[in-house]
Formats: sequence, structure tokens, C-alpha cells
Amino acid sequence: MAASSYASSLGRLKPYFPEFLPKEQVSALLEAKDVGEIIKLLEPTAYGADLTAARASYQGAPLVEIAINRTLVRRLQQAHLAAPFAGRPLVGAYLGRWDLQNIELILAAKALDRSILEAEHELVSSREVPAGSYGGVLTLDDLRGLLAQPTLEAVAHALLPFGYGATILARVEAFRRTRDIFPIATALQREYYQRLTDVARFFQGDEWVVREFLRSEIDLHNVLLLLKGKAADGVRTEDVSERWIAGGRIAEASVPDLFGAQSVPALAERLRPSYPSISEGDEAFASDATLTGYEGALSRDHAVAEIGRMRMYPLSLSIIFQYLLLAELERSDIRRITFGLVYGVPKARIGPWLVIPRL
Repeated sequence: MAASSYASSLGRLKPYFPEFLPKEQVSALLEAKDVGEIIKLLEPTAYGADLTAARASYQGAPLVEIAINRTLVRRLQQAHLAAPFAGRPLVGAYLGRWDLQNIELILAAKALDRSILEAEHELVSSREVPAGSYGGVLTLDDLRGLLAQPTLEAVAHALLPFGYGATILARVEAFRRTRDIFPIATALQREYYQRLTDVARFFQGDEWVVREFLRSEIDLHNVLLLLKGKAADGVRTEDVSERWIAGGRIAEASVPDLFGAQSVPALAERLRPSYPSISEGDEAFASDATLTGYEGALSRDHAVAEIGRMRMYPLSLSIIFQYLLLAELERSDIRRITFGLVYGVPKARIGPWLVIPRL
């Protein structure tokens, strides 16, 4: 694709990059003594207008959640509009992940019998615009309609016209037995990545950086699948293979060898040649049997590596994906800090998982 198209994209997005929080400000958020202080620190930033608009209805952590979601949606719109015409289908397919995140949130709410009011503020939307609307198919009214459904099965039936319902319905019976939505979420994610990979494959242009980013993201998903499967009771090698996502660098043929490890730390050790920081999760797993240490280290290193590579190719579709990824990472860091504070997670544990201070 002509460099002039990407120069135009860079020109349209360049004024927005300074709105991202500098690494020192994210570090300052980590030192906040309560959520009120986090809100004060965010008020002079790009989140200020959304904090003000939502303050009449929300406070505390829900106020932060609403504001960062609305700011994220605005940034997704900016990136989608800045994409050149030929690259917009790939950007749109990538943004379809926010449809899935909202659907998974709604499914989890139904599984836990949470009310509409408890769950609605967590939807990734900006007032009347859901995040997935730039690449997905669900409007905010659609999402509210799904929340209003009485059961998970009813949600699945309501999603049939949008292309998601059949995948969920095929697993409703298993959900009734186990009350576990993980297989449903995994199936939806698998379909999403298959569609995304197909669009990227047929995109015309020298966009190998974006393709490599998608491959590494699929690998990250698969590695976490291995870890979660090994940590759970009764998960077989065949179960992992069934949920494996094709398109990454790690071949499905390696699943029996990797999953044959006797424990989660042993599996992490087998993965360490490709993921040197994965061992950072060993301590948290040994003390609390939690995978958050592994997930935090893997996600952090993945993001740092991909942002570094994208920055080397500004006159390409990488500029769009760099902007999208920075928007996602900033939201994730703020959420980690805010909810870590709410749930009493030590700052010493949260700090290493933050991405923005390392960019």
C-alpha cells in the first residue's frame, strides 16, 4: 500500500498520542492510597471529561471503570477512522474482540445471577456507543437486551442473529452440568482468532509486523490455555487440543509434550526457553495457587516486545495497531491498579505486571 496512505494515518493519530499517560503518571497511580486519589490524579488527563460526566451516577471504582471504558471507545473510534480504506477491514475485525468481551461479561453475569445494574457499568461502551460497534455488530441496546435475558441459554438464543449464538448453544448443556463458562468463552475466542487470521491473510500489503503481532497474541492465548488446563482438575490433553487456536508459532503437535509436565511450575519450565520471564509466576502459584503471576509476566513481555517492534515501522498499518494496543494497555494498567487497591493486592505484586512504565 502507498506510504502516503500511512502518512495520512500517522498525521491523523499523531495529535492523540500525547494524551496517553506518561510512565511516571502510571507509577504515581500505583502509589495512590485509595480510589479517590486515583480519580484526582486522572482528572487533569484525557479521562477527566468522562469522570465528570459519570460522577453524578457513579463513584469509586465503578466511576473509574466507566471513565476508562468511555475513553477507550473514543480511542478505538479514532484508530478506526484513521485506518486507510484497504486496512480498515483488518482493523474492524480486530476490534470485534470488544463484542466478545462484552458477551463474556454478560454470560458471566448470567452464570452468577448478577442483576442488570450490577453488570451494566462494566460494559465497554461510551454512553450510547459500545466498543465493538466499530468492528462488531452489537449496539448498546443489543447489549442491554442481552443483560435483560433471564438465563444464559436465553442470551444464546438472542445472539443467534449476530453469529455468536450457535457456538454458545452447542455448549449450554455442558454449562448446566458444570456451571463453567470457560469452554464457551474459549470457543468464542477461537472463532474470533480464526476470522481475524483469515482477514489478515488476505490483506494486500507489506504488513508482516501486524501479522507477527497477531501470531504472538495467539501464542499467548495458547500458553495461558496450557497453564489453566494444567492448574484445573480433570483437564485432558485432548481437551486442550480441542480448544487450541491455530495460526500461532507454537504448533498444536507440541501440546502432548508440553501438557505432559507433572505440574504448573514444571510446565512453566518447559515454556521458559520461549518465555524467559514466565518463572516470575512460580512464587505466587506456590503461595496462593494463582496463575496471575504467570499471566501478568507473559502479557507484559508480549506487549513490550510488540510495541517496540511496531514503533520501528510508523509508515504502515503498525501505527494503527500501536495506537490500539497502547489504548488497551493503558486501560489494563489503570484497572490493575484500581482493583488491586480495592481488593488489597500488595503494590509490590501489582507493579511488575504494569506495562506502560516499561515502554
